[in-house]
Amino acid sequence: MKIYTKTGDSGDTSLFGGQRVPKDALRIEAYGTVDELNSVLGVALADGPDDEVRRLLLEIQHRLFDLGADLATPRSVPRKTIRRIEPRDSHVLEREIDRVDALLKPLHSFILPGGSPLAARLHFARTICRRAERVVVRLSRNEDIGEGVTMFLNRLSDLLFVLARYANQCAEIPETRWKS
Repeated sequence: MKIYTKTGDSGDTSLFGGQRVPKDALRIEAYGTVDELNSVLGVALADGPDDEVRRLLLEIQHRLFDLGADLATPRSVPRKTIRRIEPRDSHVLEREIDRVDALLKPLHSFILPGGSPLAARLHFARTICRRAERVVVRLSRNEDIGEGVTMFLNRLSDLLFVLARYANQCAEIPETRWKS
């Protein structure tokens, strides 16, 4: 299989199902931002997190590939091989958020992103996740993307936040409180 196809040289690309769309279409922006988030999680994994964080980040990466395929496949195209992101996927994230958050000291103020290299990368991933969520919300105003996608990205950004806090706690690096 060749890496280059030359079919996108004129500025358009194909969705699953064959529909050609401009490369700057909102749907392309949505799954492109999800891909960017997935890549940043790969950078975070390169920091060598503990086994539990590694397991979580790898599972998230797999779900983000599912999410990208979901977004690349309009709901009008029947694709039985595409795993759609459903609300139940967010419930898994909620359980992980609650589990990790229970290990942390209660938060009484806003904190600045940063700390250990892993925490800083997880905060960076969180901001990309929020951007992906904003793009997906815009897309959902014009196209049916299902009810689980926005919810998933919203919960994922929360999970990335608690994982960043956990990474700092494991590294024994105190969080920096925001001073207004």
